[in-house]
Amino acid sequence: MEIMPHLKLPVDLGIRYAILPGDPARVDRIAKFLESPRELAFNREYKSVGGSYKGVPILALSTGIGGPSTGIAVEELARMGVKAAIRIGSCGALQKNIHLGDLILVQGAVRDEGTSKTYLDPIYPAVPDYELLAACVEAAREKKFSAHVGLARSHDSFYTDREDEIDAYWSGQGILGADMETAALFVIGRLRGMKTASILNTVVEYEENLEENINSYSDGASLTMRGEEHEILTALEACCKIEQAE
Repeated sequence: MEIMPHLKLPVDLGIRYAILPGDPARVDRIAKFLESPRELAFNREYKSVGGSYKGVPILALSTGIGGPSTGIAVEELARMGVKAAIRIGSCGALQKNIHLGDLILVQGAVRDEGTSKTYLDPIYPAVPDYELLAACVEAAREKKFSAHVGLARSHDSFYTDREDEIDAYWSGQGILGADMETAALFVIGRLRGMKTASILNTVVEYEENLEENINSYSDGASLTMRGEEHEILTALEACCKIEQAE
């Protein structure tokens, strides 16, 4: 039986829908929403749990931080026959009307990172699958979650010497938030024939302190943890909608 070299999952796992957090600890929190969850593997940053939601088989898999590890996960998931993958990540807001715990449903990503550029020139767009994004938007609206639909920026570092300047520039271009993984997910997923979408939970408000907000999130601050629950439920409901439409 062939085992994926990094995910340590069998090629014939037979699960078509994947929910992709960055943090391995978030996989355990996704598991609480699944029926009959079971841990499958844990290698490096890749922790996986299988289960089902409303009868639909679901794989929860952490991808670590950044585009390179996300890209590896997407490549191996595609080889395993995963049909649709939804990132549930965290982000810093770039607009003042986006608050802690608000969701950003990403309509397209600025490819300001290196991973996707190793595949294709930057002129190629990083966009989600339309049907999967629409299912996420519908699910969030049905649940009455606070959500924004628009563009995000994917980048490679929190700690350059120009972060305030960079954030101000992209805020001025109407970008809603910034993460490190969405562009790689969209580009590689599309090249490999996988439906992709990205839901980002706001853990840092625009022009607020990055480290203070992230530490509060890690400690379980109520607004950001509620946002995490909202993005998990939005992703799971979206998978069900796509399955029902088949």
